[in-house]
Amino acid sequence: MNFKKIKRKCSFLLAFLLMITALLLPTAASENERPTLLVGGIPFGVRFFTDGILVVDYCDVEYCGASHNPAREAGLKPGDCIYQINEQKIGTASELAEAIEKSGSGALTLFYRRDGKEQSVTLTPLPCDRDGRLRTGLFVRDSGAGIGTVTFVTEQNLFGGLGHGICDGESGTLIPMARGSVMGVTIGSLKRGAAGAPGELKGHLSAGKTGALTQNTACGVFGAFAERPSLPAGAMPIAYRDELHDGAVTLWCTLDDNTPREYSAEISAIQRSAEGNKCFTVHITDKALLEKTGGIIQGMSGSPIIQDGHLVGAVTHVLIGDPTTGYGIFIENMLENMAVALD
Repeated sequence: MNFKKIKRKCSFLLAFLLMITALLLPTAASENERPTLLVGGIPFGVRFFTDGILVVDYCDVEYCGASHNPAREAGLKPGDCIYQINEQKIGTASELAEAIEKSGSGALTLFYRRDGKEQSVTLTPLPCDRDGRLRTGLFVRDSGAGIGTVTFVTEQNLFGGLGHGICDGESGTLIPMARGSVMGVTIGSLKRGAAGAPGELKGHLSAGKTGALTQNTACGVFGAFAERPSLPAGAMPIAYRDELHDGAVTLWCTLDDNTPREYSAEISAIQRSAEGNKCFTVHITDKALLEKTGGIIQGMSGSPIIQDGHLVGAVTHVLIGDPTTGYGIFIENMLENMAVALD
């Protein structure tokens, strides 16, 4: 038996295995090179104004004893965003109402955006039988407010939260945002979730502005804090989607005691190719959280999820029929939707 040949073969095999292992497993260098973010888990409030006037629903006009809807008949739909009437640029619902009143029952050309494309329609408002005021048959919105949870903050005080976009409650459309302010929020109470009846964090916004909201995307809202808020968990490297695995995680959120706390959960059904905000299933296992909230409730969206010492994503949705379970988004998806790239 040629021991020298066997030794050389074993050495070659060992070197080959070490090379493959180095390729497959994160090295110390790659661990240091990946983005590191400050973990959120704190609530934030937003006040925003839409980029144009968002059509959220129809409201029929009673005219000559019958129901009519000039807007529907002209082809306008919920989700359309009106930005001009005839030659006049408009940005608020009051400007829209004023332009309609000035039309004197004449035909109006409304310019709007739908799916990123600019279009126009012509319609004629009708005088309502009840008060004689001219109406188009539209229910619109030009501003709003709400609360959510911060997922992460960067060293430059940029932040991401919610893990999904701010959508209109009537049409479900992602709201085109012109500008928004970040406000402090105090959680005053909560409604416990149950099957078929989602729970909710309830709070009030502070008078002062604490930052600016700059983006509203399907994978989260993004902005900048004027000053870094107090955060519960310090800095943490992210994990990439291929590194997630079924099993135990923790999440950070703030309930009605206004103190960020860490709770246990599990993730499963990981969809590694998912590009949206439903990338894996989140199941709450923490007894204290289940007793308090019943599971995931509105306002917890954006709660950062931690696995194996890495920030892996955020809570985004709850299952209506089972509040103990919901969905989460990869942190990669959130970062890819930020306008400012992270080093």
